[in-house]
Amino acid sequence: MTIAVDCRMLDASGVGVYLRGILPFLLQSQNDFLLLGNTAQLKSFNSDTNVKIIECNIKPFSIKELFFFPMGTVRQINKADAYFVPFFNIPCGINIPVYTTIHDIIFPDVPEMSSRVGLTLRMRFFRRAYKKSQKIFTVSRFSKSRIEHHLGAEKPVIVTHSAIQSMFLDYRAKVQSSRKKDTIIFIGNIKKHKGLDCLLDAFCLAKKEGLPHQLIIIGSKENFRTSDNTVLQKIETIGADAVSFAGFVSDEKLMEHLSSASLLVQPSLYEGFCLPPLEALVLGTITLISDIPVLKEIYADYPVTFFRTGDSNDLKEKMLKLLLEKDAPSPVLPEHLLLKYTFEKTASIIMKELV
Repeated sequence: MTIAVDCRMLDASGVGVYLRGILPFLLQSQNDFLLLGNTAQLKSFNSDTNVKIIECNIKPFSIKELFFFPMGTVRQINKADAYFVPFFNIPCGINIPVYTTIHDIIFPDVPEMSSRVGLTLRMRFFRRAYKKSQKIFTVSRFSKSRIEHHLGAEKPVIVTHSAIQSMFLDYRAKVQSSRKKDTIIFIGNIKKHKGLDCLLDAFCLAKKEGLPHQLIIIGSKENFRTSDNTVLQKIETIGADAVSFAGFVSDEKLMEHLSSASLLVQPSLYEGFCLPPLEALVLGTITLISDIPVLKEIYADYPVTFFRTGDSNDLKEKMLKLLLEKDAPSPVLPEHLLLKYTFEKTASIIMKELV
């Protein structure tokens, strides 16, 4: 069997992590693979005898992808037996069975995130992927339920969890324990569903009650200047010495920040899976997260603390309790929780559905 895999988003953040995680395990199967993407990014797979790389840098969801995808590339793809996409973009001209991945369906669930025109366009892409797919993969039972709610229950929707990258497990083994600093970590963008507003309100209240810690925001500082004046005003009120922007950081730097932090706070209002709490727990950092359904699902068995979603007072109280409690133990994950979500398991499920 020959499987074509769209690897054009290999360097993306969430989708890229998922693809980079599952790809090596997919390639271990007794099948042939066509990898569609940037040859330089895929060079590490070039030596595999069951792999052929097709150079393609056409932007996903672009006009060219939808209407003018190169016919030579389409012909090569259509010689395969199946086409797997780690997202829900499908080039024109594909006439073999297609399997797509919808990580979440946030836009119809949180319509204020986009304009009416933007929502309409996004829903067209979702519906197109649903119509053209043999099966759809997603990363949580919550996302599965929302996909079926918005798009229908006629097509199989299979849960294939996201997972911790192996480098975090390697780093954990290498750095047995890390000296904790008076830092709180937030990882994410400034979009409303990430809940940074709530965290800033809670952090401001906690500082007034004597919390000595610094808040480190890992994400793009530039976007704050142009996209969210309210967030900027709150940060200015708290003080630049209390809130630090790390910007986008390397994986190594991210692991350093997480392993040395006293606390990770994930105040999300909406997620499809949400990896930062898992990454923090693996590195021995206390984790405080909102009680949205998907986080209650994914982290039900883990040693996390939940706070009421959007409630800055509850977040402040839980934050103070966790940070000011004397000798609060770092979380210790037993083997079954360390390996509950793995890309090997995810790839195995995908292969069973493709073959």
